[in-house]
Amino acid sequence: MTTKPFQPDETDLKILRILQRYPDRNITEIGEQVGLSHTPCWRRIRRMQEAGIIKGRIMLVDAEKIGLDISVFVFIRLEKHSPGVLEAFEEAAGKLTEIVQCYAMSGDFDFLLRVVVPSVRDYERTIKAKLLTLPNVGIMNSHFALNEVKNTTELPI
Repeated sequence: MTTKPFQPDETDLKILRILQRYPDRNITEIGEQVGLSHTPCWRRIRRMQEAGIIKGRIMLVDAEKIGLDISVFVFIRLEKHSPGVLEAFEEAAGKLTEIVQCYAMSGDFDFLLRVVVPSVRDYERTIKAKLLTLPNVGIMNSHFALNEVKNTTELPI
């Protein structure tokens, strides 16, 4: 017997919208906004967590206000390709705190990284000490963000 994947209904989507925008809201507040008492609201949230729809709760930190002024988008092309090579790169990239996003890509480059550092000089050090030591890095192409126009974790649901 196969289990049907969990499909959120409109009430679940309302809960998700609230959690995306206000991750610090408690269950009672969320329930009041969607017309549920505490327990049914808690059950829905729990079910969505178990289904992997809710991965966690976050707070966005203003990088500039804490001295992380430089955001660099780094395109990486690997020297060779095989499942082991790709997995080794992904595992190593996942351990670097400067890399805040990493995507496997189609097209000319294999990966797109978003690297956040305090200064251009720090980025240079990060390249030499960390990025170029990632497994099988062939070509690396960096693009500095001039201004952050939009940065959100809210999905359009």
